[in-house]
Amino acid sequence: MSNSAFTDIVKVVQTLSEQVAHWRNDNNARHLHSKQDFKTEADRRAHAFLKSELSNFYPDIPVISEEDEAHLSTRPTRYWLIDPIDGTASWYGGFSGFVSQVALVENAEPIFGVVVAPVLNKTWTALKNRGAFLNNTPLKSLKSSSRLVFVDNTPEPHGFVKDLMSSMNASGYYESGSIGLKSCLVADGTVDLFIKPVVVRDWDIAPVAVILKEVGGFLRLANGSPFIFEGPMDKSEGIIIARDQVLLERAIEYADQRC
Repeated sequence: MSNSAFTDIVKVVQTLSEQVAHWRNDNNARHLHSKQDFKTEADRRAHAFLKSELSNFYPDIPVISEEDEAHLSTRPTRYWLIDPIDGTASWYGGFSGFVSQVALVENAEPIFGVVVAPVLNKTWTALKNRGAFLNNTPLKSLKSSSRLVFVDNTPEPHGFVKDLMSSMNASGYYESGSIGLKSCLVADGTVDLFIKPVVVRDWDIAPVAVILKEVGGFLRLANGSPFIFEGPMDKSEGIIIARDQVLLERAIEYADQRC
């Protein structure tokens, strides 16, 4: 992907995310089509916009979206994987923790990712072997540290995360919204560890996977196995995203003890 193409797609996602933020005041956009899955009219609009724009720029590259009615286990060699609104509950509730995100996946590996949090005015981007950026400023490589700040989506840690923080002698906690956003906070050094011990889907994590890789962060399934962008989209094991390998290994060990 050329630098100009990179810039074009980032602008598309930024344009969408700004619209998504405005739609919070639109009662039609807030209409719930599915209370069980928490799917809104905004999700549908965002999906249609992204799919149309990406297809216009790259008509030969198929688009796979969270909002598709079905997801096949067999995937194209090259495709867009999109999450038009990651963190719809945060969006609906008036919180800042939602993003729009896009990944380009090639040969089962995300090679380009963009994650935009419009209310926070933050855009994370990365292109394979060309570095990662926050608002066009290069992100530094992640390094080992004695600090251990967890991130999760509740005002105070609870349940599994609270127990794990106690076991690992965590030094802090950060509240945030969507899976993509929490993962980006590890990549940019705001926090150190994110663990989600429930089903995670490829579109939740593909855009940030390349960002993490460019800064030396680690993404694994919660059991320590590699996160593979092949087969079913659902990863029932959950995920661990860690600042460095030592922290990753500690998290896997302690998480295994808690399960």
